[in-house]
Amino acid sequence: MKKRSFLKATGAGLIAAALPGIGMAQDYPNKTVRIVAPLAPGGAVDILARLIAERLQTLYGQTVIVENKPGASGHLGAMHVARSPADGYTLMVGTIGIHAAYASYSKLNYDPAKELQPIMIIGEASNIVVVPANSRFKTFADFLAEAKAEPGGINYASAGPGSSIHMITELFQLAIGQRMNHVPYKGSGPALADLIGGQVDVMFENMSSGMAHVRGGRLRALAVTGPKRDPRFPELPTIAEAGVPGFSGTSWFTLAAPAGTPAPLVEKLNRDVQKLLAAPDVAERYNALGMGVTPNTPAEARAFIQSETTKWTRVIEAANLKLD
Repeated sequence: MKKRSFLKATGAGLIAAALPGIGMAQDYPNKTVRIVAPLAPGGAVDILARLIAERLQTLYGQTVIVENKPGASGHLGAMHVARSPADGYTLMVGTIGIHAAYASYSKLNYDPAKELQPIMIIGEASNIVVVPANSRFKTFADFLAEAKAEPGGINYASAGPGSSIHMITELFQLAIGQRMNHVPYKGSGPALADLIGGQVDVMFENMSSGMAHVRGGRLRALAVTGPKRDPRFPELPTIAEAGVPGFSGTSWFTLAAPAGTPAPLVEKLNRDVQKLLAAPDVAERYNALGMGVTPNTPAEARAFIQSETTKWTRVIEAANLKLD
């Protein structure tokens, strides 16, 4: 009898503890929602943040705004989100650099694994190797030959140290056993501007922000970084096909919240974002951006991030990357 009373009391306590979160989820949102894009405007993070903000605003009938907070390869904005109230009103579009490649920073003032709650993986895509339209590199074979023959002779741009663009390029350098000269920026937007202008030689850019410049004739595409050819550019070889057997690297993006956000609210946001991503017009937009998405739960997103963290930590250690 005593045991039964204890179980009843424990169950009631668990229900009471969950009720505030359930209430928050039912009432959400009743004010402006902010989505932090922790890199500069013009890149994949900014594009995805604005797409999701636009659709959530329509779904909720509440204002959803995007705030760009670049700095420290996204960690400045991510730390801002991590330290915000865990109430669902401050969200973030996250990257490999924030969630899985932070081992390259030994002095971060927060712990991404403990202080950020992934809501879902909102997209994954191959990157695209791009050079200026008037580049000396006409094919990927041209670029690969010089990269192997002249260590340090090629300048490559990235969206910042530890960004997905940087990490995939590091993976490439490990694969060929040679180094290039890294020129980091505070996001893809400014990096692309300098690449188009010829201030840097090459970029392993996100498909979503690079493909428009290829189609507009401002950049030349040489290859894609993923495991298979991209249907938007079927003529482009994979890096593995073009001379680096076994190579594969993709970028992925999250929607995340501060750790401690109530589970019912995280689950509601997951369901709502899944719904908007499944809409035919959004699927068409994703396809145009070179982006794919597979439905996933918060738990599946966390497990994926843990697996990717292991992978990219190995790259960081092999390349001896120290970014602070």
